[in-house]
Amino acid sequence: MKKILLATAAFAALVSAPATAADMAVKAPPPVAIFTWTGCYVGGNVGGLWARKEWTNTTFFGSGTAHDADSWLGGVQAGCNYQFAGGWVIGIQGDYDWTDAKGSSTDMLFPRETDQSKIKSLASVTGRVGYAWDRFLGYVKGGVAWERDNYSVFDPSGFLLASASQTRSGWTIGIGGEYAFTEWLSGFVEYDYYDFGTRGATFTQANGAFFANVDVKETKSVAKVGLNLRFGPSPVVAKY
Repeated sequence: MKKILLATAAFAALVSAPATAADMAVKAPPPVAIFTWTGCYVGGNVGGLWARKEWTNTTFFGSGTAHDADSWLGGVQAGCNYQFAGGWVIGIQGDYDWTDAKGSSTDMLFPRETDQSKIKSLASVTGRVGYAWDRFLGYVKGGVAWERDNYSVFDPSGFLLASASQTRSGWTIGIGGEYAFTEWLSGFVEYDYYDFGTRGATFTQANGAFFANVDVKETKSVAKVGLNLRFGPSPVVAKY
């Protein structure tokens, strides 16, 4: 009799086990962390600037001169990105940099005089489009640019004969790569080309008297590296 009871209990346990297992909740797989470039950022940069200045004196027979203005560059940037359709990223950025780039050359019409160009600052507002491979973002950019220039003419003794200053506008295009070291900190390397066209500048003497009108043509290259502090939406999203 005991053997029959034990067999019956064992059979009942076997029948009920699948039903009990079916009633247990199935656990979902853990989420996978996926990095996203969506969000905003602020940061700083340093680099080098190489500009070509071509002067044409429209007051004195269209005489001209040309020189390079090269130096360091440093400043700040801020912008926002939006990632969509997998790895595509679009964004907008503004930057402002200070520099002390200057160059000079002998005046073609008056060889005893020296013409000097000095670039004080450089700014731009650009749109960006790129593609992200997880934490690495490659991008191209383009937009409008502005810079502040000072121009001077010196005699052989170094005495300032005349000067001019202007804020000029132009366009810029660039290419770069950025890598996110952490969820909130990224670094980038970038090259930008600038074209400020030809702009006229009126030179005056120290007493305000007219000296000459000069057309200045300029193109420029900038290479820089920098860091960005990212904020806004979480840089890591969960994907199941």
